[in-house]
Amino acid sequence: MVVIAAGRDFILRLDPGDEIVSSLQTFINETDIVLASVSGIGAISRCEVGRYLLSEKRFEQKTFEGEFEIVAITGNITRMNEKPYLHLHMAFADEDLVMRGGHLKSAVILFTGEIIIRRLDGAVERTLHEATGITRIQAI
Repeated sequence: MVVIAAGRDFILRLDPGDEIVSSLQTFINETDIVLASVSGIGAISRCEVGRYLLSEKRFEQKTFEGEFEIVAITGNITRMNEKPYLHLHMAFADEDLVMRGGHLKSAVILFTGEIIIRRLDGAVERTLHEATGITRIQAI
């Protein structure tokens, strides 16, 4: 992973074999980012994405392998229990340009990944919302 500072923000280049979520988590654990938006593009060879089943209060995950174009990664960096919390979603297309996507659990870079982290002013904290079973942001 190559990190390029751009003022208050960062551009990250991920290389073949890099895992997106763990690479970003390592990076944010080593910085003082409190609140930021995340976006990205690139290509992947494997990913695990999911969706939340509200009626069962659990995530359902699916794994995909092949050559996929990342159409968009979007998400945020917040705090939970006073630690950085990374929340990402990803849309990706297969060889027929059929799109899939969901909550990003993991993805391995095929040839490159380009991630932009834009710092935001302020701070929010994630807390568990009992009725839905998910964590939600609130001002602190």
